[in-house]
Amino acid sequence: MLLRQWLAEAETALQALAQQDPQATDLKFEASRLWADVLDKNPASERLYLEQPLSDAELNCLNSALQRRASGEPLAYITGRWWFWDLELEVAPCTLIPRPDTELLVEQALQLALPADAQVLDLGTGTGAIALTLASQRPQWQLTAVDYSADAVALAERNRCRLQLENARILQSDWYQAVAGQRFDLILSNPPYIDAEDPHLTQGDVRYEPLTALVAAEDGLADIRQICTQAPAYLQPGGWIYLEHGHQQHEAVQQILQQAGFIDVSSRRDYGGNWRISGGRLPR
Repeated sequence: MLLRQWLAEAETALQALAQQDPQATDLKFEASRLWADVLDKNPASERLYLEQPLSDAELNCLNSALQRRASGEPLAYITGRWWFWDLELEVAPCTLIPRPDTELLVEQALQLALPADAQVLDLGTGTGAIALTLASQRPQWQLTAVDYSADAVALAERNRCRLQLENARILQSDWYQAVAGQRFDLILSNPPYIDAEDPHLTQGDVRYEPLTALVAAEDGLADIRQICTQAPAYLQPGGWIYLEHGHQQHEAVQQILQQAGFIDVSSRRDYGGNWRISGGRLPR
């Protein structure tokens, strides 16, 4: 079978998935990503292979991956890699899949007037996406990334080592536990913020992602409240905090930040126009 034929058949096989999962919209892209990632090819070189036959071994690998995707398993978990900002990251079912909306936290951090040698803390790092991106963009910054999951910490450390980012460290920690007594210029977090009864938990990729990284008590606000309430003890005077949250939570998160003593509290919308991150600054 030629690659061109397999790509066409793969696109057809994924049509049933698209009817069930509104996130699976670009079937041609997904078929191409399966081919490139499963066979470790450069996606940009696809047209050079279109008329070349696939070996039996390649065909078996591709069809196995296609069957998994057609059943609903996230593309990122099948390929074991995903992109965030300009980094290619290893991913696994022990962590959330990095999403473009979370890049808003990176954008916000890069816009802040922080010290040249800023100390930055990433709470609940997962793959390490936020911390490692900032470490690559600001080599003089020192990034500390923590996660409660030992598996997530090991995965983030593999990403750090592969990217050779010596200005980042990955620690296992229950939120601030491992950084007791330390102060940072900026705290960032994409914490669990989905209510346990939210119907979105039964849809799309989140069905396969770890619930501990998605769900929080108190209508999804428990972890956000804990992070914000304890943050002043870990920030330098004038230090900043920004968190990702649900699109209907920005007013509640702003209130939590203000009650914790933060000023200049504000929210930003994501690329889809939904309120996605909120943050503020400690008084000096």
